[in-house]
Amino acid sequence: MRVWLWPLLLALAVAGALARTGDKRVLILQATAYTSSVRETDSTPFVTATGMRTRLGILAVSPDLLKVLPYGTKVRLVDLGSVYGRGRGQFDYLFAERLFVVADVMHPRMREKVDVWLPDRATALRFGRRLVRLEVVEYPRR
Repeated sequence: MRVWLWPLLLALAVAGALARTGDKRVLILQATAYTSSVRETDSTPFVTATGMRTRLGILAVSPDLLKVLPYGTKVRLVDLGSVYGRGRGQFDYLFAERLFVVADVMHPRMREKVDVWLPDRATALRFGRRLVRLEVVEYPRR
């Protein structure tokens, strides 16, 4: 009777590990946009927390997400629309065929959010507050 118990426990442990890994690879998060403006950033608006220059493809994450999405993580984004369910895919033209890199961090009061860098304030305001599906493509090497 004990002979089949160990393989069963091992199979359950492996299945649990795979399920946890799967959860970390795709996240549904609330997203906003920011620009290189002193009123939206610190005194160095064109430099990220990692020292990179701001550009389309830079992503800032809330401090709590740095454990799951450390600096240098490459991700793809899919626009799921506003938090009220409107405009799904409206900003996919910015996201299509583009890898985003986690290179900046948001204010410590933010939780479970991402901030997409955009080149102009008008587009950032139109972006508003949206839901995005974030798919991890590659974690940084350690």
